[in-house]
Amino acid sequence: MSRDRSLVPRAEFQSYYGRPIVRPPVWTHDIAIYLFTGGLAAGSALLAAGAQATGDVTLRRVGRAATMGALGASAFFLIKDLGRPERFHHMLRVAKPTSPMSMGTWLLSLFGGAAGVAAAAELAPLLPDRGVFKLVPPVGSAAGYGAAALAPGLATYTAVLLADTAVPSWNAVHPDLPFMFAGSALASGAGVGLIASPGRPARRMAVAGAALELAAGHRVETAYGLLSEPYRTGRPGKLLRVARALTVAGAVAAVAGRRSRVVSALAGASLLAGSVLTRFGVFEAGVESARDPRYTVVPQRERLARQQLADEREPSPRTPKS
Repeated sequence: MSRDRSLVPRAEFQSYYGRPIVRPPVWTHDIAIYLFTGGLAAGSALLAAGAQATGDVTLRRVGRAATMGALGASAFFLIKDLGRPERFHHMLRVAKPTSPMSMGTWLLSLFGGAAGVAAAAELAPLLPDRGVFKLVPPVGSAAGYGAAALAPGLATYTAVLLADTAVPSWNAVHPDLPFMFAGSALASGAGVGLIASPGRPARRMAVAGAALELAAGHRVETAYGLLSEPYRTGRPGKLLRVARALTVAGAVAAVAGRRSRVVSALAGASLLAGSVLTRFGVFEAGVESARDPRYTVVPQRERLARQQLADEREPSPRTPKS
């Protein structure tokens, strides 16, 4: 019997004409960069709001400037992917709560408005201190907190956008991917703070962001069976392993190097690099899972087998007495 089984050739998961069963995303690495810059904008806005609440003027200015820089880069890469600038405007004609892309476009626009007002308020010292100009600082403060309130949505909607596709390894990890992106956003925002104005708020944010990213990333890489495999193997696996090492090193250096400006700056750079590689690793893992039919066929067969087993265990309905 065992000899007969050994003669059975191992199944090869191929589709007609060798084409993938699920069409791989047509997105380029511009989208991977967009994932990073969106998270950086959200993390920097939270950093600026924290500095605003604690009265740290330097850190607040750095956070607001980083927010606007990352936001500008996000808009550039998103419009570049859409092909024509007017398509971004067309997406604002409607608001579809069931569409992550529609909600993300609106979220990016509202966040950009609030962050822009907060950044413009930094020019208040150059304006006359009378009349309506007195309203600039409080309006800027309110806008800064408004941007911070929208930041969690901006940091995580891209994870929802990926998970809402049919790409196997993106779709399967939808419970943990938003937390991974949120942690990465916090770590990158803290990285900016550690480079420009290191202090206790940036260090705490770095540790919290790194812990969240590493915990959620571990589940993404291990908790979803075969569909976690692309996150551990090949080029995506290498990117995510390097990202994890950089994130750990950045968090440790942020705490250990609190008395050294150089070590703090290196910690910030390490966290930023780790966040970049995390987004590229997740992006490429999804693309890899779409290219290999095995990641589509095997989970479908496993789900079907579980459903059949559950149906067999259900008690048959009693035949009504006549």
